[in-house]
Amino acid sequence: MTETEVRADRAESIKILLADDHGIVRAGLRALLEAQPEMRVIAEAADGPAAVALTRRHVPTVVVADLSMPGGGLETIREITGLGLPTRVLVLTVHAEERYLLPVLEAGGSGYVRKSSAHTDLLDAIRTVARGEVFLDPSATKTLLRGYLGRVHSGDELDLGEVLSEREREVVKLTAEGYTAQQCGDILSLSPKTIETYRHRAMQKLGLTNRAELVRYALRAGLLGAEET
Repeated sequence: MTETEVRADRAESIKILLADDHGIVRAGLRALLEAQPEMRVIAEAADGPAAVALTRRHVPTVVVADLSMPGGGLETIREITGLGLPTRVLVLTVHAEERYLLPVLEAGGSGYVRKSSAHTDLLDAIRTVARGEVFLDPSATKTLLRGYLGRVHSGDELDLGEVLSEREREVVKLTAEGYTAQQCGDILSLSPKTIETYRHRAMQKLGLTNRAELVRYALRAGLLGAEET
């Protein structure tokens, strides 16, 4: 590989900032991530304020942030996403309880991975979030659905049928369930590009600006609960 090719390869890599107050955890994550040819750890932070400052300085593709680190995990997510940068925040945490999931999305987080499943899910999660998709591990998605089934009432639901076409509604539902454009396309027998078109059209109709907002909207609308048993 020529020097020019090396520079181009590094420019196209997924740049990652690790934010966790445990040095040994950061060391383990760095070893795992830098073994991947397209990933580079460009900075580390031990608390929320440092994570925000380093994000502003380096503009990583993805910040992998511990929810319980000093400085407040949720507040750190809000501050980073409020910078107006293309950086995505992926939460890595020991918490699996339902009460932590929606606040992460509400704060602007693009993904949620439990530390207990990091060895199997983290790499896929980083790649998914770097593409601008939302990542929730299967157990987290089921927990969110279970919580909404218990809380959404008919009078609170938004009638997406009056706003979206049937196909747009299907795409919104699958997106909220965590499927990528490729997976949505496989399920609906459409190309990923067509899925992106339907998703973009739905977001325009709903006045949303990113896929994380689309997930939150579908959850509030009770769309996921409509077909659950």
